[in-house]
Amino acid sequence: MPDLLPYRTLVWLDYRLAAIFALGLPLVLLIWATLKREQALLRLLGIYWRVASLLPITVLLLTDARPLGYLLGAVAQLLLVASVWFWVDLNEELADLPPWRPLPFTVRAWRWGLTVFGLLGAALSASAFRCLAGALQQPVCAVWLEAPKGLHLHVAKVFSFVFGGEWTSAVAAFVGYLGLVAYVVGLLQWLLVRLPKQGRVAGGF
Repeated sequence: MPDLLPYRTLVWLDYRLAAIFALGLPLVLLIWATLKREQALLRLLGIYWRVASLLPITVLLLTDARPLGYLLGAVAQLLLVASVWFWVDLNEELADLPPWRPLPFTVRAWRWGLTVFGLLGAALSASAFRCLAGALQQPVCAVWLEAPKGLHLHVAKVFSFVFGGEWTSAVAAFVGYLGLVAYVVGLLQWLLVRLPKQGRVAGGF
């Protein structure tokens, strides 16, 4: 569909930016902070990666065209933004680091870049909420499935080569649901137990 081409371009751009801002850069920053032994940044990035585990869960569900994956696509990006700004103690420690040092400067730039990407990406993901009703035949829904299904083909080949088994889309969705249950249990435990006791302090996350 010619009129769907701009939308498809935006969706693929969203996936590519996610690979940069949500996966690539924070991994580099985690390794960098480990080498520099910057404890505040390590705590921030450790929290970030726990929250970011919702991203592969989303991809696993979209691999099998599960409607819940469309909702999680937006929720995950909003949670990522919240995870890097929510903590009072980490914000203060980061503000105290010399702004001219390369690592703190890069982390600050990444946080702002992730914020812009996350908010715009969540708004774009919200445009696919119509797919939650199960109308997966719509072209808009199919566009969001292209990247997860393409990634699934590569993973299936590697899985077959290494383990000699079959990694199907149904198996991927099952693993995704198991991961989502564990994620929700952990999130509820933090919301109901740790947050009321500790507030916006990252120490007990």
